[in-house]
Amino acid sequence: MSTTQTWRSFLTNWPAEFQRRGVLLSVLNETIPFNNFWLQDEMILIERKNPDTSGARFILITFDRIDSVRLIDPVSESAIAKAGFAVNRATATV
Repeated sequence: MSTTQTWRSFLTNWPAEFQRRGVLLSVLNETIPFNNFWLQDEMILIERKNPDTSGARFILITFDRIDSVRLIDPVSESAIAKAGFAVNRATATV
């Protein structure tokens, strides 16, 4: 699965237990705090928490330009598991 497909899949199936806010980091190293987002084809429309230096409140970015998404709210282990993440027991340390 390509990075583009991975981001599209995760954002399309955003876990209900996760707040729809966080910080997106683009491949151009732009940090984008967001309060909400919407999806369309190959793009995501992000609502910024505050306008950027040019006054923009919303940004459109393609999935292939996303480097990482940071969650700013606490997330429980059960919510992480429901989102499909698991500990690799073979390499986990105690």
